[in-house]
Parts: sequence; structure tokens; C-alpha cells
Amino acid sequence: MKSFLRHGALVLTAASLMLSASAPARADAVTDKLKSVLQNRLGPDDPIQSVSKSPVPGLYEINLGQQIIYSDANGDYLLLGDLVETKTQTNLTQQRLSDLNRIKFDTLPLADAIKVVKGNGSRKIAVFSDPNCPYCKRLENTLRSVDNVTVYTFLYPILSPDSTAKSKTIWCASDRAKSWESWMVDHKTPTGPGQCDTAAIDKNLALGHQLNVDGTPTVFLADGSRLPGAIDADELEKRLAAIH
Repeated sequence: MKSFLRHGALVLTAASLMLSASAPARADAVTDKLKSVLQNRLGPDDPIQSVSKSPVPGLYEINLGQQIIYSDANGDYLLLGDLVETKTQTNLTQQRLSDLNRIKFDTLPLADAIKVVKGNGSRKIAVFSDPNCPYCKRLENTLRSVDNVTVYTFLYPILSPDSTAKSKTIWCASDRAKSWESWMVDHKTPTGPGQCDTAAIDKNLALGHQLNVDGTPTVFLADGSRLPGAIDADELEKRLAAIH
């Protein structure tokens, strides 16, 4: 079912979906029952985090962690895609995902990350990154033009065994930050046996799973919001300015 949800098209038009929805007697009873019904139908590969009413009458928000889908009250029909408010052109689906996946930045185990301070380092971001991820390399080049920021890079090798090997070599380098930048920006293959305490990498993988990080790069800002993908410098500056 997972591949269907990730790549499927629209299952039902919004108009017909709303016609099929029934008015709930008690919101909590409906959402509890809907969650049970849909979890049984979707299967264990798509664990439902929560179910709640959407801004559209008769339409329910199904939170799958890194994806939101929509359902009628009975769980008979699914709607895949973004919900957009036309008056403000606000993507409500993306807004809700950001809110639902917000973290407490101060609780991140920063000692398990590679720390790079640029300028006065007053602004902080955390990045989950795979050394073989091309979008991560693009982000690293973007970060070169961003000043007054402290970047905490959590090595997150999820693409291949080689990603794990490179991560261990970089983590075990005498200068982790230099080794990371040399590879990601200058394309100089990290060298060394990678034989040191690399438990931090395993902990990063567990942490990423806990935080629903299923792709790299994933950026977390100091306010706990996340920015999936290789965001450009202008947008990053805009988002950083908004929380300072």
C-alpha cells in the first residue's frame, strides 16, 4: 500500500468525496473509528499518526508522519494531494505537515553532529545529510553563501553501504568539518580507516527515524520547523530572518 500512497494519483474528486461523508455525532468517536478502519485497510506499512478534521466539512486529515492524505468519515474513499486555500493561496497540507513535524531544537544531541560556525554563528540550523546525496552537496554549496549561522550536520547514511563507509571515515577524521566540506564541496574523497567510536552515526539513524526524516537533506531551524530538500540561499535567509 505504501507505494500506492506515495505515487498514486487522485482517488476521488473533492466534490464526490464530500457528498459521501456523513456528519459525525461525536468528533472523537468518528476519528477513533476512522483511524482503526483505515489502519486495517492501509496495512502496517503506513502507520497512521493521527486523524483529525480538516478545514473542509466532511473531509478528515490522515497524518502518516511525512505525508498527509484525506478521507471521508467512513474511510471508504481517499484523496491524495495538497489542500490549498484559494483566498490566501496557502498550501494547508504543507503547513500542517510542518506543524505536525515540528521538533524541539534544544533537545537535539548536538554532540553527535559535525559543527561548523560561520560568522558570529548566531543563527542555528541542523541538517540530516548523506555524503552521497547530490541534493545534500547542493545544499552545502548554498550554505557557503549564508553567513552568521551555526550548522550542525548529522551524518545520516541511508543511501548505500558506501554512504556508511564515508560517514565513518569523515566522523573519525582529525578535523571532521574540514573532511566533510572537502568531500561535499571540493569532491575530495575522505581517507582514513574510519576506525573510531562511530556510535554517533547509529544514534543519528535512530534519531532520524524517530523524527520522520525519510530523505536527505532535511533541515531543522531553531524554531523546530523543517525544510525538506536543498533549499536555496534566498529562501533559507528568509526563513532564518523570520525566527530572529
